[in-house]
Amino acid sequence: MTRKHTEVAVGILLRQDGALLLSTRPEGKPYAGYWEFPGGKIEAGETVEQALRRELIEELGVTIGPAEVWKVTEHDYPHALVRLHWCKVHEWSGEFEMREGQAMLWQQWPVQVRPVLPGAYPVLQWLAEERGETFDPSALD
Repeated sequence: MTRKHTEVAVGILLRQDGALLLSTRPEGKPYAGYWEFPGGKIEAGETVEQALRRELIEELGVTIGPAEVWKVTEHDYPHALVRLHWCKVHEWSGEFEMREGQAMLWQQWPVQVRPVLPGAYPVLQWLAEERGETFDPSALD
């Protein structure tokens, strides 16, 4: 039986100093406590940008500026087969509020938080390459 993909919009929020935002998965969700880029499921009829805008208001209390899909990856977790639509976000407004009880941290390169959700590894690899850095996914377990 073929598993159906869950379509997910994900935001890579980047500050002007190059720091990127990671937050933890809330209690009660698979991989609770793992660090991830914020985002969530794309609902029927939504574009990636609309879903990301809605999710970041719901999760973080911020309204994002323009967001275009940068990369698309797939990851097969035990609980879901996900297709991740990664968007770099450079503009947002509002005060960050962790509305799901999660933690958040701005991370400079290399990322120091552990553990990181495995679906984020390819994106961290590409971000490292853009900076001329190396990336060791085994360091994030």
